[in-house]
Amino acid sequence: MNTDVKSIDDFVVKYNEFRKEISKVIVGQDNVVKQVLISIFCNGHCLLVGVPGLAKTLLVNTIANTLGLNFNRIQFTPDLMPSDIVGSEILDENREFKFIKGPLFSNIILADEINRTPPKTQSALLEAMQERCVTNAGQKYILDKPFFVLATQNPIEQEGTYPLPEAQLDRFMFNVVLDYPSYEEELQIVKQTTVKQDVVLNPIMTSDEIIKFQETISKLPVTDNVMQYAVSLVAKTRPNNKKTAEIVQKYIEWGAGPRASQYLIMGAKCHAAISGKYSPDIEDVKAVAQPILMHRLVKNYKAEAEGMSIEKIIKSIV
Repeated sequence: MNTDVKSIDDFVVKYNEFRKEISKVIVGQDNVVKQVLISIFCNGHCLLVGVPGLAKTLLVNTIANTLGLNFNRIQFTPDLMPSDIVGSEILDENREFKFIKGPLFSNIILADEINRTPPKTQSALLEAMQERCVTNAGQKYILDKPFFVLATQNPIEQEGTYPLPEAQLDRFMFNVVLDYPSYEEELQIVKQTTVKQDVVLNPIMTSDEIIKFQETISKLPVTDNVMQYAVSLVAKTRPNNKKTAEIVQKYIEWGAGPRASQYLIMGAKCHAAISGKYSPDIEDVKAVAQPILMHRLVKNYKAEAEGMSIEKIIKSIV
């Protein structure tokens, strides 16, 4: 147990160094950075939702550089094919087929505007997210570890988009909503970005260290009452259930599945570790509940008609 305690202490030190390094480039967005990092240390994927210009791409790029990981950005468009992201076979000079790896073969993938591409390409990405491997011409190729997909989605532009199916949304651990910066933050952003500056980012962790911390966090013990709280919280989101909350019965068509309960516990473990705790409590579960449940609840027509938001429903359940 002592090695685990030391490992958590090391993790807190590294995490704080990491946040400091990121703040050289990213102004504010503390909650967003925290949620993205929790998903990385829980070996999960993240969906970033926000209007253009809120530094989603810059955030992902900065995190990749500070973690010392390989980073690829894929701009999703309506004509993007699965082979464009997975890779394809070509005939080489010896007249033999050779597989050329696509941009998915990297540690961090920024899937920019993921809802702009057709389901065929989305499903190719889904296999990589779920299985951590890709298939081409019947051959399986294992992706490098660690592997994360950080996808972005623009909430205001719905023309020419292909909404992500529920099954794919469920693969994302977090749905992180980026908001406009405050007046002071925007002032600082403008000061920093309108004058040429050479910011050097130092890699804080190696991929081996990330995998080690992932293992440490997954080993954290969880008490029964925290486990029960997480599972009953998810059960409350399902209509026509013994534990259903009244607001859910009124406004929700479909609730969250078991994957939400698993992510609540994993997220709570990492949230506890960041704070230097060796076991999560109910407050840690509450802290990660909103980004985990946001994209797993489907509103009914009554909620739409009355302008009831998912955030409001989750807040009242938690």
